Amino acid sequence: MECEYCKKLEKYNFGDLIFKTKHWIVYLAPQQSNIGTCVVALNRHAEDLSSLTREEWLEFGELVYKLEFSVKQCFDVTMYNWGSLMNASYLEEPPDPHVHWHFIPRYNHEVEFDGLVFEDPYFGTMKPRLFRALPDRVRSKIIEIIKTNIPDKEIRSYESMN
Repeated sequence: MECEYCKKLEKYNFGDLIFKTKHWIVYLAPQQSNIGTCVVALNRHAEDLSSLTREEWLEFGELVYKLEFSVKQCFDVTMYNWGSLMNASYLEEPPDPHVHWHFIPRYNHEVEFDGLVFEDPYFGTMKPRLFRALPDRVRSKIIEIIKTNIPDKEIRSYESMN
């Protein structure tokens, strides 16, 4: 018997698996105009952010830190854009949204990786970028370097930050 949830994630084509946590799945996005662009999906079905549990939010905070840290180490990111954009889910009838985040590293400089040059010509703006698909070997290398740079330890809890 196939898992309905797995079929749903396959339908969305969030990209290639990088790693999983208890509540989230991190994918290297198909769109790599900005190297390191990822999609972070909740690993259970939920249609909106208000349905997230406290534990899911806390783990998401950890994941933000770890993913930003790793991608900064890999590609010298200038800043990050995070967005929970589920507009396309409502182009179908019936709508079928699933909570996920787009993680888009932004660069004020060129990044060279595996013989390719990545530019962010619209740095500082939200203009649409041209779709950039990469060969499988390059995608695999990006995934491996991101995984290698994920910090092992957890950051301090939100309660201890106050």
